[in-house]
Amino acid sequence: MTCSKIFLGDLPELTSDIIHHFKYDYKTLHSCILVNRLWCKLAIPLLWEDPFSIKFPKNYHFIEIYLHNLNEADKTKLNEYGINVRLFPSNTLFNYSSFIKCLNTYTLIFSVEKWVGIIKTLNNDNLNTNFDQNLNIIKLVYKSLFKIFIDNEASLHTFEIEIITQKDCDYFEISLELILQNPNFIHDLKILDLYFFATIISANSFLKFLYLNCNLISSLYFQFPIFNDDNISIEKYLSQIINSQKNLKKILFGDSSNLSLYNSLSSLKNSNCSNTLNTIIFFGIDFKNITILKEVLDQLIVLESIHILYCLSLNSNFIQQIINMTRPFKLRSLFNSEFLQIDESLELLLQKSGDYLENLGLFGNGLNQQLLELIIKFCFKIKFLDLSGVDNININSILNLIKNLNQNLYYLSIHQSSDDLALGSIILRKLGQIIPLRLEYLSLTLMINPNDFEIFLKNSQNVFIKKLLLRNKIQEKTYDILPYIKDYVMKENRVKYLAFEEINFENYISLSSLKAEVKEFNLYNIKILSFDELNIDCYNFVKEMY
Repeated sequence: MTCSKIFLGDLPELTSDIIHHFKYDYKTLHSCILVNRLWCKLAIPLLWEDPFSIKFPKNYHFIEIYLHNLNEADKTKLNEYGINVRLFPSNTLFNYSSFIKCLNTYTLIFSVEKWVGIIKTLNNDNLNTNFDQNLNIIKLVYKSLFKIFIDNEASLHTFEIEIITQKDCDYFEISLELILQNPNFIHDLKILDLYFFATIISANSFLKFLYLNCNLISSLYFQFPIFNDDNISIEKYLSQIINSQKNLKKILFGDSSNLSLYNSLSSLKNSNCSNTLNTIIFFGIDFKNITILKEVLDQLIVLESIHILYCLSLNSNFIQQIINMTRPFKLRSLFNSEFLQIDESLELLLQKSGDYLENLGLFGNGLNQQLLELIIKFCFKIKFLDLSGVDNININSILNLIKNLNQNLYYLSIHQSSDDLALGSIILRKLGQIIPLRLEYLSLTLMINPNDFEIFLKNSQNVFIKKLLLRNKIQEKTYDILPYIKDYVMKENRVKYLAFEEINFENYISLSSLKAEVKEFNLYNIKILSFDELNIDCYNFVKEMY
């Protein structure tokens, strides 16, 4: 009876809660639209919160629906540039422009460029494109989209600004003027991601604007280069942004100079967020000469999660500050980017934080047998394990670690360093015997022999892996393992997503590029993606999970 009422729309609040669970499941949301008017009304806003995301279908024609709201003057300009505005819908069922909640400047530029290319192709104008004219069209559409969102009273929840090249700077300067004139567009921001790897002329103006107008940010990520022209002002405004927040829960320090990191950490100590901040992510940071960690971290009374991703100077000076903390150091993630100093202080760090460690990535001497034994001794809760540079020396310790973690492990990546078929054989034959039953993600970059691969598949036949990534590092002789994938993976429906590629110095073959094969796997409800599309990197994993 309750189920019937939900479908009939008699319980709108409950129906809304259910549909929100499908927020990132676009296929299901599209199905919800067809149920009835209420379901359609609830699903449409979710589909249009983040249409420029790479998760969204890549036909880019949704841009035309936005441009339906263009004023006549801008439509005339597009016509003059050869864009047939008659392709735009004459009317729409919803005010789609008002639904946008997430915007990434990089994906917005990319999407507009792709859309302009598609439209010019439809107009048979793709062969003799005037570069300046093309650029003017893209800039006009880019600016128009911002105007449309603002005019339709959209309010962003997430704003990601990626400035990598001068082109990105130019586009951002176009939109910045509109944003400064219309503060309500980003007044209610909850997630702000500033990725400035090129100098923005108006950086200080924008940061000052954020400090004065946005104080509801819960997640703040910033990565600024050391070579910025005006680091002092930027550091001042960053500190002010941090201090002005009323509910800051997560912060990421990325690729900052030592001075910038020092000032930003200092601002945490005296900010309003000492009672709210529960997650800190350090990404690509050099901790050399950073001596205030203990002083700052001890002030953050609700801090539950610390992540160290590819940072430098993780030496005894850094570790001693952690050991001297009065509060627990809840290290959830550790991914090394340099040779670790394996000594008594590192053992003390693992002893202090081993109970909290959930995500671990090691390469180089991080795969040292002594360190692996310390991890086995102190770290029992690892869920995400990324091992690069596996060789014959450390393989037994690695397998012991995987076996020791057992059913806690959900994500596992193993990357073979050497071109050694025998090593690939050892990994496949032994891994199949100890693979956790609850494993959701497995990425293997190995030299794969078909016989060993078949043994691995037989030994792990009771394991369903949601995402399976296989990269076969072949040499002169090609070992065709695709038939085994079809027999033991496809036909037995043992995965939901699959990426497979064969690679050497001369050849590269990806299953995702073979249309007939992709179609065959689809018949078994297995989605084929490229290795890069399916790969989970620690940076995005930590940002999304904590």
